[in-house]
Amino acid sequence: MKKLNLRAWIFMALCCDFGLFAKKLISPAANLITESLHIPGGVATSFSLMFLVTAASVIPVFGCATIMGAVQSLLALCFGMTGSMGLLAPVGYIMPGIAIDLILLVSRKLTKDPSAGIMLSSIVSSVIACLTATVLVFRLSGIILLLYVFVSATSGSICGLLAVSLVNRIRPVIFSYKEAL
Repeated sequence: MKKLNLRAWIFMALCCDFGLFAKKLISPAANLITESLHIPGGVATSFSLMFLVTAASVIPVFGCATIMGAVQSLLALCFGMTGSMGLLAPVGYIMPGIAIDLILLVSRKLTKDPSAGIMLSSIVSSVIACLTATVLVFRLSGIILLLYVFVSATSGSICGLLAVSLVNRIRPVIFSYKEAL
């Protein structure tokens, strides 16, 4: 990983914290949606992942989201915020981070406009998070799994729109490309 300045590390740490805080804050409202559909969570996870997508988009370094996912998983374990995954929660946090990093890497090579990469990484990371939870804990199949994936993708796209807006506002204020490195 390239050497990052202190401002970048602090920004990444704040995004990790905001992600966990946001997940805890939005979970009661998100549970109204998921309980009415009789599926596990996914909406709050997408909102939490929005902060990883935002930070990884602002800081153009491969591995940024994976590191933040690992840090979030350790914080979640320490704070007892592992949900139904228990000790397997680090897998549930790191897998979406890897997906974010890979999609942003490819999108940076293909286009100069970051919006498509941000949207796609938000959607795919939300779907990866729901599929990881399904494999590790829920063992869903059939129409329920499809509904769970659809809700995760939908909430990922909404949070992706929010992330694009955040990145467009944050990038010019906090970082320029050369300042982050």
